[in-house]
Amino acid sequence: MSNGPVLIELEDQPTPKVAQAAPVPDLLTPSPNGQAMQVAARLGAGKPSRLTRWFWSLIGLFLSAAVSMAAWDFATGLVARMPVLGWVVTAIGAAALAVSVLIVLRELAGLARLRRVDGLKARADAAAQAHDMAQSRDIVDQLLRFYRGREDLAWGRDSLQKQRAEVLDADALMVLAERELMGPLDKAAQLEVEAAARQVAAVTALVPLALADVVAALTSNIRMIRRIAEIYGGRAGTLGSWRLFRAVMTHLVATGAVAAGDDLIGTIAGGGALAKLSRRFGEGIVNGALTARVGVAAMEVCRPLPFGEGRRPSVAGLVKRALTGLFSKES
Repeated sequence: MSNGPVLIELEDQPTPKVAQAAPVPDLLTPSPNGQAMQVAARLGAGKPSRLTRWFWSLIGLFLSAAVSMAAWDFATGLVARMPVLGWVVTAIGAAALAVSVLIVLRELAGLARLRRVDGLKARADAAAQAHDMAQSRDIVDQLLRFYRGREDLAWGRDSLQKQRAEVLDADALMVLAERELMGPLDKAAQLEVEAAARQVAAVTALVPLALADVVAALTSNIRMIRRIAEIYGGRAGTLGSWRLFRAVMTHLVATGAVAAGDDLIGTIAGGGALAKLSRRFGEGIVNGALTARVGVAAMEVCRPLPFGEGRRPSVAGLVKRALTGLFSKES
């Protein structure tokens, strides 16, 4: 009997095709994790130490005094040499000072407006927890006064005024106020969130410059939060926008919501063909999804009424609408 090799022919078995082979796992390239949004979140949530705050405050006071004295010496010296030109420059400086005072007053008014929204939200939350009809009616009255100058809510205010007398349940009255007043504002805020998510995703995927994605994520998120605050009536200025940004980012970092390893982000980033072909596109998808998550948190912070059951927007739905057409449908 021969002990040589034996040829076995499998005529009935189909010939394997290369196109049907399973993809080789990429063990060297890390999966997208939204690095730009991670950095932006840390920048927003990071709180400087008391010593650092004192340092920058003293530096600011010193520079302000130095600039003021230099401007005063320049203006008085120019008046002594050329009176007409000196007084013109003095008038320009006085106008600039007046504009600066107006800017400061506007910032203070914006912060006061934000505090008013915070107080209204706290009282609305307490009324919802107490299920008290008197408190609910008081909240509705405050909301109507708060939005009395908004033309885009005229129909909602009229509808709420007509129906509120027929409602005898505290929870039903809050639901009615949320539907009539918050409904149009929620839609406008969601459009802002989708636009910001789309912009951050596009810049991350298409601009290869270092730190460009971080700058885009930071500026887009601050602008988005400011617009959301304005939609709900906050009217945040520069300081107010940064305050809101820090509040939102601190909340997200504390709850771990900016971590890109959960099921939602993993599904969005890992399931698309573009994320597998290009890490830049994968990073864009993740950063866009995290921006949408920041937007939903900003809506919760800026909204005068807490979200009722089933009214909180879905992050997955926002991301799907924001990125439709930006990347392929598979992503």
